[in-house]
Amino acid sequence: MALDPQDLIRPEILALKAYHVADPSGMIKLDAMENPYPLPEDLRKLASGLTHDAALNRYPDPQAEGLRHVIRTRMAVPEGAQILFGNGSDEIIQLIAMAVARPGATILAPEPSFVMYRMIATFCGLHYVGVPLTEDFALDADEMVLRIEQHDPAVVFIAYPNNPTGTLFDAESLARVLHAASGLVVIDEAYHAFAGSSYLGELLRHPNLLVMRTLSKLGLAALRLGFVAGAPKWLEQIDKLRLPYNINSLTQAIAARLVENVDRLNEQADAIVTARGQLFHALADMPEVRAWPSHANFILFRVSDALRTFERIKRHGVLIKNLHGSHPMLDNCLRVTVGTPAENATFLNALRASLA
Repeated sequence: MALDPQDLIRPEILALKAYHVADPSGMIKLDAMENPYPLPEDLRKLASGLTHDAALNRYPDPQAEGLRHVIRTRMAVPEGAQILFGNGSDEIIQLIAMAVARPGATILAPEPSFVMYRMIATFCGLHYVGVPLTEDFALDADEMVLRIEQHDPAVVFIAYPNNPTGTLFDAESLARVLHAASGLVVIDEAYHAFAGSSYLGELLRHPNLLVMRTLSKLGLAALRLGFVAGAPKWLEQIDKLRLPYNINSLTQAIAARLVENVDRLNEQADAIVTARGQLFHALADMPEVRAWPSHANFILFRVSDALRTFERIKRHGVLIKNLHGSHPMLDNCLRVTVGTPAENATFLNALRASLA
C-alpha cells in the first residue's frame, strides 16, 4: 500500500496553509514592508569588500561575538541583558516556542497580528489563544488580562507596533499585561525604526520581558538577521535549541559593519516616516477609503471590495497585500508598504483608478 502524507503528518499541520509569498516580477513591490531604498553607494562598496574577503571555506563564528558587540553598542541593549541571534525574527519566535512546548502549554497574542505567532505555535504543538483587538485596533487590556488569568500562557507575544494594523499599543495597557503574565512576555519590535518608542530600556525592570528585533525593515532584509534581548537565565535555555552556525559569515560581517553606520540607515527610516504621513493623508482624503494611522512602514486601509481593488491595482503594476479573509476584523482590508515618493504616487494613482 502506498504511503500518504495523511499517514505520517500531524493533522494540524495538514490543515495549515503555507505562508504565501507573491511573485513580484515586473511589479512595484509594496507588499512586504521592505525599505524601498538601496544602500548608499559607499555602504554597498563596503559590503562588497567584506564579501570578497570572507573565508567561505570556514564555518562562521557560532556565537557571532563581533556582531554581538556592535548590536549591543549601536542599538543600546542594556548591560546585563543577553543577546541571541536568529535567522530573521521568525527563527527566534520558533526557538522560544520550542523551548516552552510542554504538554498543554499555551501561547497568547492579540489578533489580528503577525500570523507566525499562531503558525509557529501550531508547528510546535502548542495551544494558541488569540485575543481580539478593539474595533479601532487598540489593545483590549481588560480582555488580555482576563485571558492571561484563564490560560496562564507560557508566552505572550505582542508586536509593537502591530502588524498588520500599524498600532502602537499604549504603555498603560502593556504594563497591565506585563503585571498579569506569569510567563514570558515578548515585545516584537520589528518596526522600531519607524515607531519612536521601544521597550529595550525596560528589560532590567521586568525579569520576564524579552524584546525582539529584526534588521529587515532597516533595509537589510536580504541578510535575514534578527535578535532577542533579555535576562541571561532565559536566553541561555533558549539558545540550547538554536542550530549551530545559524548566522552565516557573510551576514555577520556585513551586518556588523552596516550597523556601525546605523545612523545612515535611520536617515532612510526618517524619510519613510515622512512619506508615511503624506501617504496616510492622501488615503484619508479619499471618501471610498478608511485608513488607519500607522507607527510602522505600512498603512492598513479598507475599501468596499478588497479583492476587486487588489486585482485592479495589480493590473496597474503595483503589488500590495490583500488581507481580506485572513481575520474577521480585516474584512475588505488591504495593506500597502510605504515606498519611495514616486512609488507612492504610482500606487495612489492606481488606487484611484481602481476605485473609479
